[in-house]
Amino acid sequence: MKSLLLLGTLLSWVLTPGVEPAQSQQTLEQANAEPVVSVIRVDGPISPTTTNYIGRALELAGERESAALIIELDTPGGLLNSTQDIVRILFGAELPVVVYVSPDGARAASAGTFITMAAHVAAMAPSTTIGAASPVTMAPGAEADTVQQKKIFSATESLIESIAERRDRNVEWAISAVREGASVTEREALELGVIDLVASDRQDLLSQLQGWVVEGDTLNVEGATIDEIPQNLAERFLGMLLRPEVMLILMLVAMYGIIGEMTNPGAIVPGVAGVIALVLLLFASAAMPINVAGYVLLALAIALFIAEAFTPTFGIFLGTGIVAFFLGALMLFQDFPEPMALPWTWLVPATVLTAAFFVWVATYGIKAQFARPRSGREALIGASAEVVDRVDSSGGRVFVAGEYWHAVSNQEIDEGESCEIVEVEGLKLKVRPMSPLAGRSGPSDPSSPSSRQGAS
Repeated sequence: MKSLLLLGTLLSWVLTPGVEPAQSQQTLEQANAEPVVSVIRVDGPISPTTTNYIGRALELAGERESAALIIELDTPGGLLNSTQDIVRILFGAELPVVVYVSPDGARAASAGTFITMAAHVAAMAPSTTIGAASPVTMAPGAEADTVQQKKIFSATESLIESIAERRDRNVEWAISAVREGASVTEREALELGVIDLVASDRQDLLSQLQGWVVEGDTLNVEGATIDEIPQNLAERFLGMLLRPEVMLILMLVAMYGIIGEMTNPGAIVPGVAGVIALVLLLFASAAMPINVAGYVLLALAIALFIAEAFTPTFGIFLGTGIVAFFLGALMLFQDFPEPMALPWTWLVPATVLTAAFFVWVATYGIKAQFARPRSGREALIGASAEVVDRVDSSGGRVFVAGEYWHAVSNQEIDEGESCEIVEVEGLKLKVRPMSPLAGRSGPSDPSSPSSRQGAS
């Protein structure tokens, strides 16, 4: 075939006037060029990062004039919204897309079933499985017969039915994969018409794809050059960020950092770290199905922890806050699919650590911000002093904290009486008569005039 093409090109060059030798050379190079097949690897849960990765790979493969894009898939499932986005991308792809469930022992479960069946060509390696596509949420106490669950199941069944009809695959089995959680091996999937072929490795896959007709175009991929498209730095970072464990850590860092900066102003590092973590958490929350009720419970828990610092409830607010924090963290990620569920081994230590933080760190820090100054002139305001020389609007003297001060008052205060310091103006105190109900005394000093008189 290639010989006939070369011969035809040479004859057209000789017989057609006005054809430049450079153009003919370019045509010969295109004829001799080996086909290129782009390959990407999708491992782990399906998330918005996966959607971006597949979309970017399709664009790059088109720019590089690849004959096809192969998606090597191994996933336990993932987010339904991301799966729907990937299905739309595959349906709109002009380039032939092959989903290859590999390597041996891999699986295309849940979301992977939708993606595999939505490809132009679906292939599986030996000892692989596909199916178990029932939608699962982590809501505590959610039953399968609830209205919400019925709506989710109905929508999911309709989606996989439309995929199977669009790609001419087994519709009945596709519905059973959602309704009953059916799962089959690669041989059973081939016999049922769920996939198109079984290939032992990548080269075997290319060999079987040679001559395959995809939407009217014949694939020429045998012996093709493999062009692997890896995830870029942003996709790897965001893929790590969109994990419930990482989001929980970001939430704790944001909480500890911001509160730490408030209790210790000027530390800078805790505040900056907390703000960065908060921004990353908000970004991840916008991309993932976060339950808002979880954030409300977490805010309530923080309020209860702070209230414990000022209210003598003997641990009632603290215990209630611990329960609110645990339930809030649990509800925050309850809409995540099972492969992305947050394990209890993360929730329990996070709750204990947060309670300890507020008891031993935040409580003392918050109290310190509102505590009365213990030194300096600010410490004199509100303290009681002993009148040494009668004080009135014209002046007088008082004794406080081991020192004699000039003082003025709008009311006359006789010698030996106590007064309360209202304001410090330079080297003069503004005082008023001590209220009969005032029980707080100022700084005591054994060298006060009363003490000396009593000793004599």
